[in-house]
Amino acid sequence: MIDVSHVSRRFGTFRAVNDISFSIPTGQIVGLLGPNGAGKTTTMRMITGFLSPSEGKILIDGQDVTEFPVDVKKKIGYMPESAPLYGDMIVEDYLIYIAQMQNQNAEERIPLLCNECGLKEIMSKKISELSRGNRQRVALAHALMSNPEILILDEPTSGLDPNQVEDVRSIIRELGKTRTVIVSTHILSEVETLCSRVIIISGGSLVADSSITELKERFGHDISIKLTCGGDFNKVSSVLKEIKKVENVSEVPASADAGKKCCGVLVTIKDNSEIRPEIAKKLVENKLDLYEMIIQKNSLEDVFHALTNEASAESAQKEEN
Repeated sequence: MIDVSHVSRRFGTFRAVNDISFSIPTGQIVGLLGPNGAGKTTTMRMITGFLSPSEGKILIDGQDVTEFPVDVKKKIGYMPESAPLYGDMIVEDYLIYIAQMQNQNAEERIPLLCNECGLKEIMSKKISELSRGNRQRVALAHALMSNPEILILDEPTSGLDPNQVEDVRSIIRELGKTRTVIVSTHILSEVETLCSRVIIISGGSLVADSSITELKERFGHDISIKLTCGGDFNKVSSVLKEIKKVENVSEVPASADAGKKCCGVLVTIKDNSEIRPEIAKKLVENKLDLYEMIIQKNSLEDVFHALTNEASAESAQKEEN
């Protein structure tokens, strides 16, 4: 269990993290999101004990990170974005070195990590000669050496090719079955794929903490429908605006396989109403051909932009006042 209670962190007069609170139970994969400079890395470093909070408390299984740093750090595995690996070492030698540094039984831990992180083919290779994806695997094995209850990963798939990304995600999913995992990333699709919960920080403050589904329902935009229709956009737009539940109509690119006389239309709907049958009927009545109708629900990206932009605007207003 991670318990962050009213935590702030200042660097001189700059407040990087401002009074944030959240709890993460065992066995949950949580996405930690925020724009650059939002305070994500500072928050992770405080949880891991690399930095001390200026105010507030962080408890790991009831133990204060600042009062019991050694005991707490034994429970945490941390993989920073740019993992500090010794490039001139062989992978196996490096893992033996890390095991000795952490008082772990190398003969027991390394074979397990080799299997868990997919290192069998590279154990005899020099770290400097590895691809970025394989270096990430070695860094992950380093973070898991002490068999930690909590795993904190900063941009774990940054710079990887699609195959490497899926490999690392598969490892994280498996790890999340028995550990608490915090994943910080700018890849929002990755969060939707991996995480059951999202925490969003903007301007050092907590702006959201809930499941992805709840976030979309609470903070997302209205449902929209994309249409590909025959005829002129202005004509289609005027017809659709006659429907009461239509919020807005805007022009977008038509489908790639649509004819030259087709137009693309994005219709925003009030109150998430179901009006597709009414749209189709209205177009037919006005002798306008309908080639495609696709419903577009809220994305995590929509929610992220809405929340962080709102937080930035509020912060700027406070500074002006």
